[in-house]
Amino acid sequence: MNMAHSAREAVPARFNLARYCLAENARTQPGRVGLTIVGDADALRLSYRDIDEKVRRLAAGLRALGLPRGARVMIRMGNEANAALAYFAAIAAGYVALIASSQLTFEEAAFLRADSGAEALLLGAEFESEPHAGDGFHALRGESLARLFETAPQEGYEDTGCDEPAYLVYTSGTTSRPKGVLHAHRAAWARRLMYPHWMGLTRADTMLHAGAINWTYTLGVGVVDPFACGAEAVLYNGKPDPSVWARLIEERRATIFAAVPGVYRQILKQGGLESHDLSSLRHGLSAGASLPPQLLDEWRARVGKEIFEAYGMSEISTFVSSGPTTPVRPGSPGRPQPGRIVAALPRDGGTEPLPTGETGLLAVREDEPGLMLRYWNRDAEEREARRGAWFVSGDLVSFDADGYVHLHGRADELMNAGGYRVSPAEVERCLLAHPDVAEAAVAERPGRDEGTSIIKAYVVPRDGRDPQESELLAFCAEHLAAYKRPRAVLRLERLPRNANGKLMRAALP
Repeated sequence: MNMAHSAREAVPARFNLARYCLAENARTQPGRVGLTIVGDADALRLSYRDIDEKVRRLAAGLRALGLPRGARVMIRMGNEANAALAYFAAIAAGYVALIASSQLTFEEAAFLRADSGAEALLLGAEFESEPHAGDGFHALRGESLARLFETAPQEGYEDTGCDEPAYLVYTSGTTSRPKGVLHAHRAAWARRLMYPHWMGLTRADTMLHAGAINWTYTLGVGVVDPFACGAEAVLYNGKPDPSVWARLIEERRATIFAAVPGVYRQILKQGGLESHDLSSLRHGLSAGASLPPQLLDEWRARVGKEIFEAYGMSEISTFVSSGPTTPVRPGSPGRPQPGRIVAALPRDGGTEPLPTGETGLLAVREDEPGLMLRYWNRDAEEREARRGAWFVSGDLVSFDADGYVHLHGRADELMNAGGYRVSPAEVERCLLAHPDVAEAAVAERPGRDEGTSIIKAYVVPRDGRDPQESELLAFCAEHLAAYKRPRAVLRLERLPRNANGKLMRAALP
């Protein structure tokens, strides 16, 4: 457990997230390119002067709608510059920004709009035909949205308190519907600990992120953080192509590249690494899913650069990591960043942190400035997540003697095999250690006898390899207790993952 002092006392009392990211850059380096969006044929480049002015224009246009302070403004756009501008504009005007995934269906997006109580919706070109309407509701698209950008810019940024709501994100919950996670303006300030201890991010950097802006990993690491440091953010919105990333690193002279492990795997497989100059790159960043040690080894061998992994959640972002101050330890996402107070608490209750090596629920102190304000309209889940002075997640972890975190899956994903509780992550880690396995997942499945269950493994072989079921079962027998071993192995061409690279365990056959 990291018992360093919390950084909360350092948060300014009057603090606006958008002003923090943009105003100083517009004043001190107005001509510096802050955001580059690369398409198939061309690139859009916006200086900090441009970004600041456009944000303040749109903020003034939103305020002209007569929305009350704290109103939710939903943003439904693709991976485009306007999505970033709209996010900061809503916050600059004193509203709560909600960026919805562009992959949501109309029905799913309508749920977010209703659940959040959004009073305005900003629609990108690909969603302009959606029939959003309602009394007192503003759906802005096409020309009506363009006119807002023509409004005279507001003077400065809304004077907000550090604890006032700034943005709302939605994440999967224990029910059948996503749940909203409400964050304060101070969340951006809390991210300062990530810059030296995970990203190594400074004003001189160019950050290339492989994700879409409507994902919190991309919005935070790919846009908010470069802006907060005065660096350049580069995003890509062209056709999907694994070979584009090496080309963009070379063309944009990117110094940091951020992606999920699956993207690194695609680059190694078909990304044309050897034909591009990657000398500008200092290191890569990985989050969103566990980074397999074999993948890290191959990247090091072929690229000669490190990948710094991080672990986080929608409720607090990334707070455990390796990085310039924490050596990489394959199989672990790293240690709590200095200033974070993190512990493993007993699964069945209590507020006393477990000793080194014992597995419990990951918990973060409630005075952590990056922690969410609350779940949106989910009182029962809010009460369940609070335990004394701790916010308690559903993730199972243990800490080793050096303070490194080891993940053991979700508490609600624990498998029951022969009466024993088994962590999927532990079995998957074993399978990934086999030289012929590129990806692995396990799940609890019905056994031959009624009322019994077994652990079944699903593996994707490495290119050119042909692991047999008997061989993999024997390998597991060497490294796992009998009750943890898979009883069957199914080979797949790919594991089911969502667009952000996370394993969809329920979709395993």
